[in-house]
Amino acid sequence: MPNFAPRQLSRFTLALPLAFGLTALSQPASAIENCVASLKKQAIASGVKPSVAENMLAKATYDKKVVRFSKSQPEYKTPIWDYMAFLVDPKRIEDGKARLKQHRSTLSSIEKRYGVSGNVVVAVWGIESDFGQFRGDFYTPHALANLVCAGGRRSKYFRGELIKTLQIASRGDVPARDFRGSWAGAFGQTQFMPTTYTKLAVDHDRDGRKDLVNSVPDALASTANFLKDAGWRNSRPWGYEVKVPKGYSGPSGLKRRASLSTWGKRGFADMSGKRMSGKTEAALIGPAGASGPAFLVTRNFNALRSYNASTSYGLAIALLSELIVGNEPFKTPWPTNNPGLSRAQRLELQHLLNRNGFDVGEADGKVGPATRAGIKKAESKYGMPVTGRPAWNIYYALGER
Repeated sequence: MPNFAPRQLSRFTLALPLAFGLTALSQPASAIENCVASLKKQAIASGVKPSVAENMLAKATYDKKVVRFSKSQPEYKTPIWDYMAFLVDPKRIEDGKARLKQHRSTLSSIEKRYGVSGNVVVAVWGIESDFGQFRGDFYTPHALANLVCAGGRRSKYFRGELIKTLQIASRGDVPARDFRGSWAGAFGQTQFMPTTYTKLAVDHDRDGRKDLVNSVPDALASTANFLKDAGWRNSRPWGYEVKVPKGYSGPSGLKRRASLSTWGKRGFADMSGKRMSGKTEAALIGPAGASGPAFLVTRNFNALRSYNASTSYGLAIALLSELIVGNEPFKTPWPTNNPGLSRAQRLELQHLLNRNGFDVGEADGKVGPATRAGIKKAESKYGMPVTGRPAWNIYYALGER
């Protein structure tokens, strides 16, 4: 989800750690009631229509889930091979190809105007909301009100995002009921934060509204506009998978850039064995360590990461963008003997856990604490390393029973 300001706030807003005041936590009901009344007045003073402020904030109540998410980092750190298996699975690739075909004309006009390839825009769309099929569980004005009223050092930031949300609705761009998204306030088919929406959303279908919720052309064009603003240029690729010379111990990391020719002189070659060459600047990353795949990435990769400050996220978009136009997957395998699972396999894993007596609740394909606890119990029972990961070994073991 893109987040425009302030720059120091990670664009991966789902992982924000916040410090919350004790008053808001110990007396949530009364605290938020008074706070919301104040927010309505501030919104109206900023130009929001009184009816819109009242309608969108009238039923805002304390939401312990929003507060919990905002206070802590996730306990479970996803290995990159799990992350990629889940986000770039056969179904998402198939759907991405279909969306490219379905929206060919719109994507062509977007590429001409913004200089961002259609497959890249569609990849972002697929990763952010599964092509508009899942946009989040929260009514964002209420989530943002909770983040403001809970206090803490980012309360001012979230107040600004809430006001922008109400202004967007007040202008008539998006109906008040359609602000469904993340706990941190991002919404729409490509999950824009409200400040980003205000700056970079565009009315591509020319209906007089910038509607990234209900208009696919607006959502895709706005995503291209975001990437263009972040520095994407079609004149260069996002990067290259490369062969690292044996014993290499030189520069690496996103801040250590050099021309492709310089990397070639250092012994780097593409996967066909051809030495790297050219003036384009690139940086070396090895997201899974020395035994995993390595990449020379350009500033286009930085543009992808500006959508979400995560190397795994950037690579997921990059790989999906390649696969939906028929290009090859990464050639170097991830360094694991226990690969991750696709969404369909995760759903089947939950069914298998339930059938074998490891109750994880209703199977929905979403791997949360209950599913991880069930996996751990199954791993322990079958004498496997206890990880809680939705991965191949436990999937296979359960399927054999």
